[in-house]
Amino acid sequence: MFAKAFRVKSNTAIKGSDRRKLRADVTAVFPTLGTDQVSELVPGKEELNIVKLYAHRGDAVTVYVSGGNPILFELEKNLYPTVYTLWSYPDLLPTFTTWPLVLEKLVGGADLMLPGLVVPPAGLPQVQKGDLCAIALAGNRRSGDKSSPPSIAPLALDPPDLSEEKGSVQADSTVQGDMRRLTLEGEEQEEGEVQQRCGEKSLSEATEDPSVGGLNPDPTDSKTLQEQMDELLQRCFLRALKYRVKKADLPLLTSTLLGSHMFSCCPEGRQLDIKKSSYKKLSKFLQHMQQEQIIQVQELSKGVESVVAVDWKHPRITSFVIPEPSPTSQTIQEGSREQPYHPPDIKSLYCVPASMTLLFQESGHKKGSILEGSEVRTIVINYAKKNDLVDADNKNLVKLDPILCDCILEKGEQHTVMKLPWDSLLNRCLEKLQPAYQVTFPGQEPIVKKGKICPIDITLAQRASNKKVTVVRNLEAYGLDPCSVATILQQRCQASTTVTPAPGTKDILQVQIQGNQIHHLGRLLLEEYRLPRKHIQGLEKAPKPGKKK
Repeated sequence: MFAKAFRVKSNTAIKGSDRRKLRADVTAVFPTLGTDQVSELVPGKEELNIVKLYAHRGDAVTVYVSGGNPILFELEKNLYPTVYTLWSYPDLLPTFTTWPLVLEKLVGGADLMLPGLVVPPAGLPQVQKGDLCAIALAGNRRSGDKSSPPSIAPLALDPPDLSEEKGSVQADSTVQGDMRRLTLEGEEQEEGEVQQRCGEKSLSEATEDPSVGGLNPDPTDSKTLQEQMDELLQRCFLRALKYRVKKADLPLLTSTLLGSHMFSCCPEGRQLDIKKSSYKKLSKFLQHMQQEQIIQVQELSKGVESVVAVDWKHPRITSFVIPEPSPTSQTIQEGSREQPYHPPDIKSLYCVPASMTLLFQESGHKKGSILEGSEVRTIVINYAKKNDLVDADNKNLVKLDPILCDCILEKGEQHTVMKLPWDSLLNRCLEKLQPAYQVTFPGQEPIVKKGKICPIDITLAQRASNKKVTVVRNLEAYGLDPCSVATILQQRCQASTTVTPAPGTKDILQVQIQGNQIHHLGRLLLEEYRLPRKHIQGLEKAPKPGKKK
């Protein structure tokens, strides 16, 4: 984060109230520090400045500087110690030890994996996901920065043979200042962080799992999983450039290159996941391809990169051929064609909120319990009968006791409504419960989620030259692959299609088809895929007969 140039917004002396708040925050975040140590770190009267700056990627960072040295920094409301603080308080965070050669790899963008750790006789520190950690070099419990770090003796738990290296490691200043997030599952990295955040598993669990840390679980395979993903990424990239991307498509958004072209070039039975490659990010991969002079990438608008040129005569493109599928993959592909799409079974459910727990606790349910509509009706009917709430003169009416009044009546009805018909009582109960749903795909376990399932959303948008495009979103929620749907529509509509990330989302893709193609889309979803109409919105925008699309 701080390895590249950053821009300072302000540098001001800290106020008394802010100084007291910082002390309180340090005490809460770092409970291992005693009162005297907190006062030493955040002095009461000595000069202490607040520096607000923007990192090279635009991250807003607040840095606390004491005596000319940064001691703490705050990012996204999280407080971190700097290397200066770790030198002064080496036991502040759990520390993992690695070798100088490994640290050089970290500087180049690699993840810190289990094989790169020095394991002391007592084992690795016990940490969980989200815990702050520090990284030190073997032989010296320092963490490094641009000045000369002190030599801090290794813990007694370090292997005895490390004593020869004590104080002898002179890491480059860039190496010293370039730390990484400790990850066991290839999460995205940020440069220059002293603290490390652990991955999905604790390290004690991960040491027993050979598949963690990018290791190849198959000893007979000479390539690691990361190397296989690198190869797949480059294959999809070259195939997209050679067979899909045209000169007229340039400049081409890098996100469109990935979503509309590279994903669709992925062989059946394989899944392209950049985070599992050595590149981690699309931008880093494209920079590498640019260094090979295959493409040129420019930032045409702030924060948005596009491919502006492609060298289609580059040897890597001209020599690329689509690999012949192996007999095993052919069998998988043929088998997949024999299994047509079957729509999921979608069932509406209800979740018990805190305001209705008293009504449902007698039947053994609590806040957050998920129920079907029939279960809700049975519980309410049994509650009314058990508490003698059925009107003796009219069996179709139910008397409302205090619990029912609190659960289903509005504030203005508390003293005016004393009885309700059965159907009104049951409907009100269902309306007061929170929505949930269950999705069951053929041959799979049911998936239960809170909230309402998002319908497949079909809209018409106006593009340049007054052209219309049909946009469809949320296909993934119903088990549909956006790239496959785009390919089918391209053939049937004889119109160009693209697949891009849906605006404002992280993991949802949208399909765009040139022209008003809602009629074709409706036939595909309703007649062939047999999806219920209630889960599709926007079909009414289909062109009327005889009207130009």
